Amino acid sequence: MSESKGVIQGFKEFLMRGNVIELAVAVVVGAAFTNIVNAVVKGVINPIIGALGSQNLDNYKACLTTCGTNKKTGEFTSGIYVLWGSVVSAALTFLITAAVVYFLMILPINKWKERQAARKPVDNTPVDPTEVELLIEIRDALIAQRTGSPSVPSSTAGIIGTQKTQQ
Repeated sequence: MSESKGVIQGFKEFLMRGNVIELAVAVVVGAAFTNIVNAVVKGVINPIIGALGSQNLDNYKACLTTCGTNKKTGEFTSGIYVLWGSVVSAALTFLITAAVVYFLMILPINKWKERQAARKPVDNTPVDPTEVELLIEIRDALIAQRTGSPSVPSSTAGIIGTQKTQQ
């Protein structure tokens, strides 16, 4: 039973990490705004581009090889096409979705986290001594114990191999 509690607790901690929550929010909001973004691209962006040509971005293509069309239907029948209009439409959809997710979800969450961090009390605990400082103290204590004098840090404290030898 304790192992299952550990697994459940670990899973809960994993889910409560900031990155996982932000990712989940981005996926949900991105999925929810897909229809809105598609409507904006089709209803606003495409007509603006349509003022220059076709209203449907999918109609914008470039031919790499000899391309032919059916004279009766107007459809392209042969050749290799680069559908750059579809790529532009998908890129616009992505950029609008990313902007909405960032400005409506991620930015407010980050500001909220900053406010929460500012409310936390400042930790005023003293800094632990470094390894070198501890070794210097031990060296000085051993020298003082050997010579019988009180422990006074030497002028060469922190420099290895400069200890004076007794004659």
